[in-house]
Amino acid sequence: MALLGIDIGGGSVKAAAVEDGRTLWAGQSGRYNRPTREAIVNAVREAVANRANSVSAVGLCVPGLLDERKETVTYSVNVPGLMGLRLADLVRDAVGPSGRLLIANDSNAAAWDLYTARQLSGRLLVIVLGTGVGMSVMDASGPLAVDGESPGHIGQMDVSVEGHPVIGPDGGAGSLEGYVGAAALAERYGSPGGPDPVDRIQPGDPGVLALARTIRICHAIYRPQHVCLAGGIGIRMGRLLPVLRAHVEKDLTRLAREGWTLTVGDDDFHAARGVAKLAEG
Repeated sequence: MALLGIDIGGGSVKAAAVEDGRTLWAGQSGRYNRPTREAIVNAVREAVANRANSVSAVGLCVPGLLDERKETVTYSVNVPGLMGLRLADLVRDAVGPSGRLLIANDSNAAAWDLYTARQLSGRLLVIVLGTGVGMSVMDASGPLAVDGESPGHIGQMDVSVEGHPVIGPDGGAGSLEGYVGAAALAERYGSPGGPDPVDRIQPGDPGVLALARTIRICHAIYRPQHVCLAGGIGIRMGRLLPVLRAHVEKDLTRLAREGWTLTVGDDDFHAARGVAKLAEG
């Protein structure tokens, strides 16, 4: 039977059904901003579109901090309607009875999909750039965990670019999210009816420099063989990879592994597919 993955992001819901490693279908809701509980349920229904009748298990990704039992979200900056909501009730109300439920970190789910689909070996570092910024460090044995299921809160790391100070959504100075999160890009590049802010990023812009600094730090801490940018913003940064790599490699620590790769994700559904695969157990 099929496995259903639901990724509740900061701006929309993505869903995908997987069976025997194959994606049967994928769907996405319309955009939202700081949705209520009712709006979240409706967005999940829209993404699933009545296609969850015969799933054996559901995997769910949610943004924010989970309680110890992974039953509720205790804090979510971008999706406040999730706070205090019992996640099993959310799934039941949105898609009906669906068997076993697994809750997973969205960055880890995306990394697992990339790791398995690309048949990688060694260590994979995934930086998820979207409404917020997340990270996963994935080995063949699974994700590295430092704080909860996270290897650290890279979106809140201080990677200040000289002459371009920022304060991130968490209140921290110089945070990566303050440079390349969706709100930061919209403020810097957005205009009504204009091009996508991601398409307006230039090679020497502060966001590129901050991202390069982040990857350099990660080479020293995690020593990945592969680095991949995922999320709605990350997958659209392919044209910037050559200059981003040049920034990273200039006087890069010798701790970095030789032959490391830098890529972007394939589409917006890595987390949804990954959490569906994880739900198989």
